[in-house]
Amino acid sequence: MSPNDDRKIKEKLQPKTWNEIKTNDSWAIFKIMSEFVEGYEKLSKIGPCVSIFGSARTKTDHEYYKLAEEVAFQLTQNGFGVITGGGPGIMEAGNKGARRGNGTSVGLNIELPFEQHDNPWIDHDKNLNFDYFFVRKVMFVKYSQGFVVMPGGFGTLDELFEAITLIQTKKIGRFPIVLVGRKFWGGLIDWIKNTLLEEGNISPEDLNLFRVVDTAEEAVEHFNRFYAKYQLKPNF
Repeated sequence: MSPNDDRKIKEKLQPKTWNEIKTNDSWAIFKIMSEFVEGYEKLSKIGPCVSIFGSARTKTDHEYYKLAEEVAFQLTQNGFGVITGGGPGIMEAGNKGARRGNGTSVGLNIELPFEQHDNPWIDHDKNLNFDYFFVRKVMFVKYSQGFVVMPGGFGTLDELFEAITLIQTKKIGRFPIVLVGRKFWGGLIDWIKNTLLEEGNISPEDLNLFRVVDTAEEAVEHFNRFYAKYQLKPNF
């Protein structure tokens, strides 16, 4: 545990003075508001997009990087723009594929002490930076017409289950969620079926809230079939 971690833990247990509350907590509201306002203003104009989630640690020569780039490229060829977390790894691959397809390429970056930095494939006027994860997640969901979830770590799982929860609880529409990589996601899907479902913590129909695929073609076809039901074809 770092000295910074120690400090943060100790600060949480210390009583605050009124001046500290005004300085550190109350004024943070305005920073939060500014991030929401900037996000709403910039993203309201981007058109139909799909958010691509995945690990920042994936190297450029990895099969998942190449697959994420191809998914993004094919999405742009079918009328969608792409939103990513704006950093390296899978996020970079998503923006790179969108740029290769001449589609909208959005990056929602987050300031972190490691891993995260802007990738060079984001449209220059669609690169946003956030201090707060929760504001960033609102932007992912509010301006996406679907979600592609590539292999990733805790952050990716957080984004996946955020989207599933909002759809399950009907807080947002039932947009398509595609998990790419049956081998990677297989163990989690088995646990969801054999533990969550068996314990009665989810309903059988909740298993239909997402689709697991292996290829870019399967992922994009799922989006096309979904929107064909509504006689919708984005950006055409």
